[in-house]
Amino acid sequence: MADLFAQFAGWLHDVFVKQLDFWVILGFVAQLMFTMRFIVQWLASEKAKASVIPVAFWVFSLGGGFLLLIYSIARQDPVFIAGQGLGLLIYIRNLMLIRKSTKQPGPE
Repeated sequence: MADLFAQFAGWLHDVFVKQLDFWVILGFVAQLMFTMRFIVQWLASEKAKASVIPVAFWVFSLGGGFLLLIYSIARQDPVFIAGQGLGLLIYIRNLMLIRKSTKQPGPE
């Protein structure tokens, strides 16, 4: 059992310490931003006592998705690149629709 624990500890060290560089830190920051969108959505829904998607959800989606796209390009991960690239289009479109719906009509 002690040997299994030592192997696991060694694996954790290899994954989380030996590989720590700028890109891993950027990846963690990106993932934190992406996670924040769910927290923001959850808190807004709890406050409204209904399921809502606040604008901050899309802002965190865009920021986190953009940073994850940069990370995936640096890591040359085609699955992440395709997924985050498509996601960014959806986030931008949703923000455009929100902006359009909240614009005040001008004088005619």
